[in-house]
Amino acid sequence: MKKVSVNKALAIAIKAARAAGKVMRDNWYLPKRVKLFDAHDIKLELDVRCQKLIEKVLRQAFPQIPLLGEEGDSGNVNAPYRWVVDPIDGTVNYFFGLPHAAVSIALQAKTKSAKFETLLGVIFDPFTGEIWTATRGGKTKLNGRVVRCSNHSKVNDAIVAMGFSKSRENLEKSLPHLNRLSRQAKKVRIMGSAALELAYVATGRLDAYIERTINLWDIAAGGLMVECSGGEMYLIPMPDGRLRMCADNGKLRKKLKLGSLLK
Repeated sequence: MKKVSVNKALAIAIKAARAAGKVMRDNWYLPKRVKLFDAHDIKLELDVRCQKLIEKVLRQAFPQIPLLGEEGDSGNVNAPYRWVVDPIDGTVNYFFGLPHAAVSIALQAKTKSAKFETLLGVIFDPFTGEIWTATRGGKTKLNGRVVRCSNHSKVNDAIVAMGFSKSRENLEKSLPHLNRLSRQAKKVRIMGSAALELAYVATGRLDAYIERTINLWDIAAGGLMVECSGGEMYLIPMPDGRLRMCADNGKLRKKLKLGSLLK
């Protein structure tokens, strides 16, 4: 597979993200068809529709690049390049009428060590019209303007977001830290969209964001944005392919004392 132009790929990813975001807006007030409704999660027919639309736009320009997505994979996702897509990050928010959800698209390339690194990321919030972009080695931009992580270096000045995978083990590990940080930090937020939380860390709206169990498609684009904004993505791979994660402005992770949470 020949080398991909990152600038071309970024333009196509923006086009795909905006197309899926329009579908989200067009269906905002319409009844939602549910594919899965369990105790802690919801999957919509619209998730699948948005991913198919994203894939169609991406494949028109890059037919050889497979897609790894929350709603299923397309092609050999261990090829030299792959798209990593979350078509609606924050589906539960979206279903219940909370306008905090986004489209997340990343392009990854396989390195010499056979691992993947993210080359570019796009996150689009169709409710605010905000679009974040980043390319490896560059700066994170919000609607074309360079943004940076915050400078807060004290936990009591920080706004910290947390997310929860609802297994019993994760709750038992996470809730004591939520209790502690609620007392120590300026504020704690539980917002329901990993992509937007990472974009907010990259923009300085949040100082840190913590998840004990998270999927690659949730963080591939936003993780690059945090790093390109001067922050840190601390990731611990799990045997099942998911990740433990702390994203912060580069000044807070050790002070948050998350040792037992991320083990």
